[in-house]
Order: sequence, then structure tokens, then C-alpha cells
Amino acid sequence: MNRLRWGIVVAGVLLFLAALWTLRPAFMPAPPEPTLAEVVERIHRKAIVIDTHVDIPGFFGSAPYDPGLRGEWPIQVDFPRMRDGGMDAAFFIVYVGQTGRNAVGYAEAASEALRKFAAIRRVTDIQYKDEIGLALTAEDVRRLHDEGKLIALIGIENGYSLAKHPALLDFYYELGARYLGLVHNGHNDLADSALPQERLGDAPNDEGGEHGGLSDLGRETIARANDLGMMVDVSHASRAATLAAIEASRVPVIASHSSAAALHDHPRNLSDEELKALAAKGGVAQIVAFDAYLHDVPEEKVTARRELAQSLGFTSLDAIFSADAETKRRFLEGVAALDAEWPRASVATLVDHIDHAVKLVGIDHVGISSDFQGGGGIGGWSHAGETANVTAELVRRGYSEEDIVKLWGGNLLRVMEAAEKGRVR
Repeated sequence: MNRLRWGIVVAGVLLFLAALWTLRPAFMPAPPEPTLAEVVERIHRKAIVIDTHVDIPGFFGSAPYDPGLRGEWPIQVDFPRMRDGGMDAAFFIVYVGQTGRNAVGYAEAASEALRKFAAIRRVTDIQYKDEIGLALTAEDVRRLHDEGKLIALIGIENGYSLAKHPALLDFYYELGARYLGLVHNGHNDLADSALPQERLGDAPNDEGGEHGGLSDLGRETIARANDLGMMVDVSHASRAATLAAIEASRVPVIASHSSAAALHDHPRNLSDEELKALAAKGGVAQIVAFDAYLHDVPEEKVTARRELAQSLGFTSLDAIFSADAETKRRFLEGVAALDAEWPRASVATLVDHIDHAVKLVGIDHVGISSDFQGGGGIGGWSHAGETANVTAELVRRGYSEEDIVKLWGGNLLRVMEAAEKGRVR
């Protein structure tokens, strides 16, 4: 009998506790909602945040641009600020400008490309090998992230550095290049540019350009990139060239730093037709934080800024980085005055372009890039240390954690893996 009474008592206590648990919202305070900063921090712990376009001068890794130190303008990406902003990885760009298509021009372009490859490899393989690693595959990106290292990748901007020899891609691939931007400002031997250059005698695109989009050499080069497992990048290509490159590639392609023409009809931006074609092939458009590609910039501001730069001798990226402190100060003061009169685009403007692309082609085909040190930088995301501000705006717009992980690198890694699987060994 005592055992029976004890069982009844225990059962009663359990029922009472169960009732309390059921009724707990009535008298137990709910846990506090996480703050926006906490949500952003949680997302950055999960995501691999990849910026697909960061330009560098040829002396990257040495004075005045040592990425291991916190730098001042024009440095926008250094390791301390990458960690501050939660930027895990960056494609450092082997860029060459378009000049004459002759023996001198080709030799200088290849030489400049090799100079930048050497600079990046010096940083990743020697100077800062314990802090940053060079990723050659998508799996490398994930491994280095798990190890807590920053991640460097290499992209080529302007196929002009191939000097009409697609076989050079093999060497560039061995040095670490994992995407090839076909063209820059000005037509080259591979493709027509979105921005033909009158100084080079380029034919306007509304008159068919030089190649009607893509040349036979361009198609051969795309095939070689596919064989190597290197992504093809259509940013800076004309619309005809972009569509032709997407069709010619056996695997998905990327636009490493472009925005949406539907929101701002700049020749450098992607039309809805291009975005749809890119997505249909499985590719990804990396929406870029470049002021002039995100909104209308009055011609007065464009002209004034160009004249200011020219007056100070800012004719190249190397010249900007090499300028003395006083010259840089004068430029920054001049730019600040122009921005006060005609404000720059903001992070909200950037996310407007992301919104458009996502609604048009789906979350799996959109990413984010900065074009830092190549003209990129907007209100709220002016350097790597402010990267989390973009994530915060995405959270405000209602993007889920899963969505943001895709935008910040998940989609790009998927395309990178597709390119790797297409490699012909």
C-alpha cells in the first residue's frame, strides 16, 4: 500500500510539473531576441565570405602596400580589416590595362601579369603563409576557412595578357589563376568590350563592335579555360560577347563584378537577358559595390573627379599607391567635396541591385563583390572592415541565413566546383 501511495504522489508531482511547463509562457519571460549585430555575427561564423574582385598594384606585399598591416587610403583591403569585417576570402586580381595590340604591348601586358602573380604568391607562400593561404580549389577554400586562415584566390582581368596565345593560360593556371576575365575597357583579340575606347580606334558596339561579340580566338580561349577547370568571367564584356561566351562555355560562367542594367543602364551592367542566360547556364552574377554602376552619377562629377585625378598624376593604380601623403590628402579632400554635392551610392543601393537579380533569376545565381582598389567603394562599404554592413542590410531586407551564406560565397564555390569537374585531365 505504501508503494501505491508513493506512486500516486510521484505521478501527481509529474503531472503538476507538466502543467507548469505547458503554462510557462504565462509566467516565464521569453528569451530576448538577438540583436542585429548578433545575427550578423552568427551568419559570418557560418558563411565563407568571398569578395570576387580586389585589385592590387604590382608591388603588392611591399611598401607602400603591405597587406599584413592596417593601411590607409588607397588601401581598402588588408588582413586586419578583413578580419574586422568578416571578409574571409578575396580574389586578388592580375589586371593589365588595354593598350596597343603589337609585340611591345603584348610583352608589357604579359610582364605586368607575371609581376602581379609573383607579388600574390610572395604574400601567400612566403611573407604571410601562416595567416593567409592560396586556394586552388573550392575544397581548399573550405579547408583554409576551417583552419582559421584568411584565403587568397587569383583572378585574371583582361585576356590581353595572353598575348594571343591561349596556351599561356596553362602557365597562369599553374601560378594559381582560377578565373579569366575575357576583356577590360577596350576591345581585345578575344572579345568586344562593354566600353570601347576611342583612343584605341575601337568600333562602337551599336555598329557591331570588332568581333560581333566574341572572336574565334575568344572561343578557343574559353575552351582552353574549360579544359583547365578555370572559370570564365564576362564582366567588362559587351552584351553580345557576354551572351556568346555563356553559350560557348561548357560549364557555368561568372560575372565577377557587375550590377543590374535594369536599375541603372550603364554599359558595364548586366541586362535582364544576360542575367537570365547566365543563370540558365548555372552561373553567378557578383553584384558590385561600384558607385557609377549602381546609380546615376552626374557628368559634372565624373569630369571633376577625372580632372582632379589627372592634376595629381593619378594615371594608374601604381601611381595612386605610390603618391606622397600630401597628394593623397588633396585628392581625398577633393573627392569628399564632390561626394558632399553628389552623394555616393550606399549599401542600400547595392542591395537594391541584389534584390533585382534575386527576384529575376533566383538566390542561387547571385553573389557580391567590391572592386576595391579598382574604383569600388560606397557609403557603408568603403573598405573590407565594413563588410558586415552589407550582411546587416541583407538581414533587414528579410534574407535568411541560408540565403546570405549563398550570396557571400556559397554560389561562387558551386560554380568553381562545376568548373573543376569540367577539367580535362
